[in-house]
Amino acid sequence: MAMAVGVMAACGDGAEKKNEASPIDVRLTEAEIAAGILTPEVMYKMGRIGAHRVSPDGERVVFAAAWYSVPENRSETALYIVEKGEEPKRITDYQGNDTAPRWSADGRTVYFLSDRSGERQLWRADPCGGNMRRISDIGGGIDGYGVAPDGSRAFYTKKVRVTQQESADVFPDLPKSRALIYDDLMVRHWNRWNRGDFSHIFIAEMRDGRMQEGVDIMPGEPWDAPMSPYFNIREIAWSNNSLMLAYTCKKLTGREYALSTDSDIYLYDTRTGLTTNLTPEMPGYDKYPVFSPDDTQIAFMSMRRPVNEADKQRLFVMNIDGSNKRYLTEGFDYHADYITWIGDDTLLFQAPIEGTHQLVRVGTAGGPVVITAGDHDINEFSVGGGGRIVAGVTRLTRPTELYDIDPATGAMERLTDINAHVYEHVRMGRVEKRWITTTDNKQMLTWIVYPPDFDPARKYPALLYCQGGPQSTVSQSWSYRWNFQLMAAQGYIVVAPNRRGVPSFGSEWLDQISGDYSGQNIRDYLSAIDNVAREPFVDAARLGCIGASYGGYSAFYLAGIHNGRFKAFISHNGIFNFESMYGSTEELFFVTNDYGGPYWDTSNPVAQRSYANSPHTLVARWDTPILITGGLLDFRVPYTQALEAFTAARVREIPSRLVLFEDEAHQIFKPQNAMAWNREFFGWLGEYLIN
Repeated sequence: MAMAVGVMAACGDGAEKKNEASPIDVRLTEAEIAAGILTPEVMYKMGRIGAHRVSPDGERVVFAAAWYSVPENRSETALYIVEKGEEPKRITDYQGNDTAPRWSADGRTVYFLSDRSGERQLWRADPCGGNMRRISDIGGGIDGYGVAPDGSRAFYTKKVRVTQQESADVFPDLPKSRALIYDDLMVRHWNRWNRGDFSHIFIAEMRDGRMQEGVDIMPGEPWDAPMSPYFNIREIAWSNNSLMLAYTCKKLTGREYALSTDSDIYLYDTRTGLTTNLTPEMPGYDKYPVFSPDDTQIAFMSMRRPVNEADKQRLFVMNIDGSNKRYLTEGFDYHADYITWIGDDTLLFQAPIEGTHQLVRVGTAGGPVVITAGDHDINEFSVGGGGRIVAGVTRLTRPTELYDIDPATGAMERLTDINAHVYEHVRMGRVEKRWITTTDNKQMLTWIVYPPDFDPARKYPALLYCQGGPQSTVSQSWSYRWNFQLMAAQGYIVVAPNRRGVPSFGSEWLDQISGDYSGQNIRDYLSAIDNVAREPFVDAARLGCIGASYGGYSAFYLAGIHNGRFKAFISHNGIFNFESMYGSTEELFFVTNDYGGPYWDTSNPVAQRSYANSPHTLVARWDTPILITGGLLDFRVPYTQALEAFTAARVREIPSRLVLFEDEAHQIFKPQNAMAWNREFFGWLGEYLIN
């Protein structure tokens, strides 16, 4: 089904500017149509589907879609309604970014967040776009929300000043002082300094069609709900009777907060105002509570170990008082995510399985059954009236589109096609699923992406893609930063191995990497690129190695041990020096788990082996051009890692370039920054692998 871009039909009468086209022009130019390949400029003309929800009657789906303007360096997001067999219809105008759509229980109203008033507030609209109006006026705006099923109240989240970290607060007579003062960890997280503000949950009455000022249910508490740094609203849920709220919080401070992942599920009772910890005995991450339809049980995700952020995501169910916890996926060696009830005794969840993401059903007695199959990623999904399931689905050849999924057979039917204006003109490369034998005689799934119009009689340069995480699947995803089709369209064969340490191949495969960064997973990388480099259509003299985060570390490490395989490296926000990384990152549980401990623990052989194999110890063996990029606002892998690596490369007179983005963190998000990054990326590869 094609979806006309920017000129969607309106849904009925009564909404202002319903037929107005988007002010962002995403039409392809004549030159882009003639070329017929994916370029960074074409990719940024693709719409991006966000959150979606099936209506209570199961007839309609509301979803958000964003469009990006590189010339204006901005994006805009509007809401759409789609019915089976119909074109999507826009229901909000382009006067602001409209996100997080939710249906009212009767299906007559769509709630959403919008910044059209200058700050983000709660709005509502009729499903056909009429009667759009703001229904909250919370000072400073709100970050997230959830309307209770009966519509009588809502929760919202916003930042609250709890502690004094700024010198102007500590010393009121020095209002122009700009010092930050700390007595304990964590002083910063992801991309923001701790200034004493924490995300709190407020519960507000819904009266006369408006959300009133709410009451903070966490007064004075120095922690975040939802949790920093992602503030995922799925960590909060209403009960179906609208009387209770379950939420996730890590109620630790200082050193303990930095060294542990121990979050818990809390139950707040609106009738008594009491909060109860339902999982105090469970030491790892406990997240994403969801009430059963009869409100007698809560399903949630739990990890076993309190220092491992990438532990197996286990599906648990417990009684409403926290008793009788049952581990439903004990015999299922994959993660469980996007947990959803479809009856009092049945749940659905998404799981990574062999380099893909699939939909799985499980009963409260256990026994998961995988419903879907195929080379795709099922991401966020929602269930509406009549049990209708709609999911966002990606492939290595296409970004997210919405699909109906048959819960009995797993059959999938596409519901949207928002980028038809690109697909009809742009050729995508073929994707091969190859199993490669590793040095320890295991089978490793590797995605190989070929250039459009691939000719086996030619010889192509190839890129080894090193995945970040490190515990992150190389799946059928679509990235706007590390896009395999974009690389292939520029003439490269992309080799993307699911090396040791990624999910979707069982816990043993996942856990092996912790404490062994320089070991088997590095050999896995080399097994993958050596396998493909033997093909007659690959020019083994023109191989590149690229990666971000842990993949950036991989590029730094491989630069010291590759024995002449590669002619160019690119490392984005990579870890270079393990000792300085331990002292400057924020979530210490991550480096403590993955390195085996702190660098000063000389009695710990795992830790000492990790630090002894830090990439910076191999610089004397570097001999290959390297591009190093990063963001100055990245506190997970601070930009100083990039600076150390660049300094070492230049002192050794190795051709190198340093590109740091002043207003970006761990990823590159802003359109013009993304375009500049892509030009540097392909310019570097072109200089050393093409020219």
